[in-house]
Amino acid sequence: MITRQIDALIELIGVHDGVAIAFSGGVDSTLLAVAAEQALGDRALAITVRTPYIPRWEIEEAKQLARSKGIRHLIIDLPVPEAVTENPAERCYLCKQVVFQNIIRVAREQGIEVVFDGTNADDLKDYRPGLRALAELNVRSPLQELGFDKETVRAMSREMSLPTWDKPAYACLLTRLPYNTRLQEADFRMIERAEVFMMELGFRAVRVRKFGDLAKIEVARETLPRLLDMHVFDKIVVTLKEIGFAQVALDMSGYRTGSMNDQLRLGGSGQ
Repeated sequence: MITRQIDALIELIGVHDGVAIAFSGGVDSTLLAVAAEQALGDRALAITVRTPYIPRWEIEEAKQLARSKGIRHLIIDLPVPEAVTENPAERCYLCKQVVFQNIIRVAREQGIEVVFDGTNADDLKDYRPGLRALAELNVRSPLQELGFDKETVRAMSREMSLPTWDKPAYACLLTRLPYNTRLQEADFRMIERAEVFMMELGFRAVRVRKFGDLAKIEVARETLPRLLDMHVFDKIVVTLKEIGFAQVALDMSGYRTGSMNDQLRLGGSGQ
């Protein structure tokens, strides 16, 4: 079954003369980029966008992944788009408009007309205004088109021996800040440093949400007992205060993507 699904993905990609893949180095885009390289060789191009709100370690991982798999790879540097400087509820839509306009531009400069992204079938279940931008720009999502959900993508990745098969879901650092908050470079770096520290402690699935000078930590529920060890938690508190947070709290609901969207469901502003 998994082998047939991999073949279907490679076949879908292979009918094109060339494709560009929006490549973050995550589970979905890595599977897509590797399949494209197998289908098209150098006619497949992975494009990574580097902005102030993408963790720097993610950019490095994307570079290493592309190099290790022989994938042609370009990086585009972009500033924070003016439209998202106040972190509006439609930030994902507004950001993806700018990001994918630039990916399309670079792809066409390379003679490539078809642009793919790694949206999978499960992504339709959450509040994802960015999907509208993809539709408006005619960006295709092969994993979604083939009906592959996250579990299937991970199984396919494991079958292909990709190191990302069990990589936790990540998202840009805008998602760590409440909606309608003025974006600042210093906040991005604080959040990134805090999350890197947490990952170094062994918490792979982690979010550090920033509410003013408060850091709210989310970790996978199965790792909560370890976090509640007072020796570990005291170390976290000391380090996060050194980074610049005045207060540190733990979200007992545990790690989950899109938790800032709870405010939208409740009709709040995200503050």
